[in-house]
Amino acid sequence: MDTRHRSIRIAMLPWLAHGHITPFIELAKALSNRNFYIYICSTQVNINSFKQTISEKYSISIKIVEIHLPNLPNLPPHYHTTNGLPPHLMSTLKNAVDMAQPSFYHILTTLKPDLVIYDFLQPWVPTLAASLNIPCVLFLTPGAAACSYLFHIGKKKTLREYPFPSIYLRDYEYGRNRDMFEPTEEDEGNDGFTDTQRRVNGCIDGSSQIILIKSIRQLEGKYIDYLSNVHNKRYVPVGPLVRAPETEDEHSEIMEWLNSRTRCSTVFASFGTEYFLSKEETEELALGLELSKVNFLWVIRFPVGQTMNLEEALPKGFLERVGNRGKIVQGWAPQLTILSHWSIGGFVSHCGWSSVMEGLKLGVPIIGMPMHLDQPLNAKLIVDAGVGEEVVRDRDGNIDEHEVAKLVREVVAEKTGQRLRKKAREYSEIMKGNGDKEIDEVVKELLNLCKPITRRDSVEMLY
Repeated sequence: MDTRHRSIRIAMLPWLAHGHITPFIELAKALSNRNFYIYICSTQVNINSFKQTISEKYSISIKIVEIHLPNLPNLPPHYHTTNGLPPHLMSTLKNAVDMAQPSFYHILTTLKPDLVIYDFLQPWVPTLAASLNIPCVLFLTPGAAACSYLFHIGKKKTLREYPFPSIYLRDYEYGRNRDMFEPTEEDEGNDGFTDTQRRVNGCIDGSSQIILIKSIRQLEGKYIDYLSNVHNKRYVPVGPLVRAPETEDEHSEIMEWLNSRTRCSTVFASFGTEYFLSKEETEELALGLELSKVNFLWVIRFPVGQTMNLEEALPKGFLERVGNRGKIVQGWAPQLTILSHWSIGGFVSHCGWSSVMEGLKLGVPIIGMPMHLDQPLNAKLIVDAGVGEEVVRDRDGNIDEHEVAKLVREVVAEKTGQRLRKKAREYSEIMKGNGDKEIDEVVKELLNLCKPITRRDSVEMLY
């Protein structure tokens, strides 16, 4: 595609969560490669965590701008992020972001961007941008299947007429997410919608002509089309937005351990940066991995401020019993590098959408162990697409070690896994074959929205 156009300035405002910020950064990189200038707005605590992921290559085309949230007594600056935020403060954080409108207005009037790309919980953004005659586009970082289910309920308040029976929530999954669907006393005045539904509906209504979504048509085409029809706005897939694998020393401890395994013999278990297994879930997963007799590499994280060592978190004698068949990494591990290693035959995941996209991009079948939000719906999608299996909990939502062991064996050590692996690799080839096609289409759509206006350069004060 010919990308020789006047440089377009885009201000981006992702929600303050790692799983949202990372896709925005990857979209920013893709657009900056096509002569767009990007300004990513976030709070200082988030900026500190992601600024090193934007390499020197993008130092001119991608700038980071701090948005200032008010100093509230129960929301100090280190809580201006969802990472480590106590759950009871989530509504406070949303309200604090709402109160940051003057800060974002100052950013817009100073930067004078040609376009704003925003996230799903800030319905005031398109209103603010419209007052300055700046077009706005909503970018949804979850997948289309999950969005189709959640938005159907959000719009119609019922699951009647929802056309995709393979995408559903079990009773315990609905119970864990009840506040997403059923209004509480705090939601009075929202016309029967929850606060989240009200916000999402406002964001959809405010998007200019199109809505961007992190997906590919080959996996979620029917859900993308359904969303377009329901909202009377074209949903434009941006692709998987999987970042390049981390650079890892081939002789590091993790890589040496993986190199000692045979091809597709090992399962990798990791649950994202902001989701944590309970002690009971940790023990059942550990016993399941032990029972499976399959090699495993398991990344374990504990919530911010929680002091617990591995010996306390794992069943007594577990580490001694599994020996060198298993390796546990506490904290961070290079997930993409691990998933791309030839020894990995399966991926035990919470089914966050970015992790699903990473598993498929690298051709690894997924063993879903979802927790909440869109994760249970993503797990249903991977099963329906033939690229994974789901660990089914009991009616109370508890994990069983025998279920874990059975699925790990099926995916990594038995013939079932060969079928799943073949399908996952087909999607990997599709994603690689698509190359830049999705981004080329996105560029065309964004250029259509941006009217030619005079260049303005009074922006240095913001960064």
